[in-house]
Amino acid sequence: MQAAKKGDKHHEETIVKRGGGKHHDDEHGGAWKVAFADFCMALMALFLVLWLIAAREASAIKNIVRDNTAAGLIEGSGGKPEIAGNPSGSLIERFTLPRSNGGSKGADSGGKTTSTAPARTQYESPSELAALAHALQQMSADAGLASNLATVVTPDGLRVMLHDTDRQGMFVRGSPIPTDRFSKLLRAMAPLFEKMENQMLIVGHTDSLQYTSTDPTAYSNWSLSANRALAARSQLLIGGMRKEGILQVVGMSDRAPLDATKPDAAVNRRIELLILTSKQAAAVTAMFGTPKQTEDLAKDVSIAKPGEEALQELRSQLPKKP
Repeated sequence: MQAAKKGDKHHEETIVKRGGGKHHDDEHGGAWKVAFADFCMALMALFLVLWLIAAREASAIKNIVRDNTAAGLIEGSGGKPEIAGNPSGSLIERFTLPRSNGGSKGADSGGKTTSTAPARTQYESPSELAALAHALQQMSADAGLASNLATVVTPDGLRVMLHDTDRQGMFVRGSPIPTDRFSKLLRAMAPLFEKMENQMLIVGHTDSLQYTSTDPTAYSNWSLSANRALAARSQLLIGGMRKEGILQVVGMSDRAPLDATKPDAAVNRRIELLILTSKQAAAVTAMFGTPKQTEDLAKDVSIAKPGEEALQELRSQLPKKP
């Protein structure tokens, strides 16, 4: 009887009673769910902040990049990324230009509408051109670009050079998109140019660095210099300058560096405004317009079209084939 009790006691000690107690995860409850929800909320907030930043800067990026941003990587040293775009089309955005304000309408004594052109200043003498240069230098200083402008009075007129420096460029590097400061400076100069009778040439210059693509139809420094000159013209017209004041827009690539010892120098990247005297403007117009007079090339030489008999005589003088 006593042995049986010992066996029962041993049996009771080895039996494990499993009831409906708490599980291992019950002590945590739903805390992990709350933490996961907080993490997802923080992640969504991060994405929202990034989206807002991108949306705020989208307009600024569009103005800088537009369709002319450099596409591709620079290969090796001294290279420029290729500009994406159709070589046969214009890479300069077509700005909506204001109408020329060269005339104002009024009424005469008879009630009829008349047009009167405002009096404009003609800069001819070196002292007058120097005064104009001083005014432009002051505008450049007010725009924070005093070190980016140089002027030279020449017998042909005033040479205004708006060039890059190591700290400040006139255009986005490798593209015809002007910087904000340069655009504002050109627009500030436009009203002064509007009041002058002189005509000007706009000439674009680049440094010697070449684009990575060497294909003859690819975008090159010739295209870049011409497009930059056209962009400068657009900014002047937007500022109010009359279109008749611009006689010629030229791109010269890297053919006329200011620092020939260092062809890739920043000063070689520039826009030049050549404000011509009336005599020089007439000479440029005559160079490309209809010739007003002809001169004999040599004695007994005629440029008239020969008749049939004269052609036969010329043919008879040609050496005959064996």
